[in-house]
Amino acid sequence: MDVGPTPEDAERIRLLRKVTSTKQAFNQMTLDELKRLQFLVEKKDYTHNKKARRSKRKLLRSINARIYELEEGRSIWGA
Repeated sequence: MDVGPTPEDAERIRLLRKVTSTKQAFNQMTLDELKRLQFLVEKKDYTHNKKARRSKRKLLRSINARIYELEEGRSIWGA
């Protein structure tokens, strides 16, 4: 019996598609969207797949850096 994606899964997928569409889309995400995506990605278990775990860590690093930029009001890379 296939239950299908939960509402949280659907939201995570929607936000991930937005992130991966373009670099500009990632930079245009609001702080609330980034924090929600961070929560949803951290919650998702990827222990069964080594490549997915690595991608998760890389994505979380990018999200954390962008959240820092938005909260501090500046870019950490000087751009």
